[in-house]
Amino acid sequence: MPSPSYWLVKSEPDCYSIDDLARDGETYWSGVRNYQARNSMRDGMQPGDGVLFYHSSTEPMGIVGLATVSRAAYPDHTALDPDDDHYDPRHTPDTPVWMMVDIRFDRKLDPPITLAELRSNPALTDMVVLRRGNRLSVTPVTPEEWRTVVAMRP
Repeated sequence: MPSPSYWLVKSEPDCYSIDDLARDGETYWSGVRNYQARNSMRDGMQPGDGVLFYHSSTEPMGIVGLATVSRAAYPDHTALDPDDDHYDPRHTPDTPVWMMVDIRFDRKLDPPITLAELRSNPALTDMVVLRRGNRLSVTPVTPEEWRTVVAMRP
């Protein structure tokens, strides 16, 4: 089965926000320390894939922008740095455990599409980010979900 071509990535705005991505233009998406999210990046995300940029741990939470995957997965260098919050001694240059991708800014959504708006849209009922207990920072988005979300802020 081919991998999805759309993704949702979560970030806390005080860590890295859509405004940071707009300023930088492009960034590496590092610090993912969940195997399921890592596998999505490693095995699925490809250059040209669409990305929904989601702000979590803020009010209101929601989708704040659109981006594009600009580089496929490669070893996450932050796992090698003992001074980094995402350091992992199991990750070595010869046996990398954690991966990252690069993403490029496309546009900011103004106003953001709030979690409440997402939940109230019947076309998005099965969206992974809306599932109870979901804490993954990288999740697949179906083409139908992508079209629905993008149509909410044309």
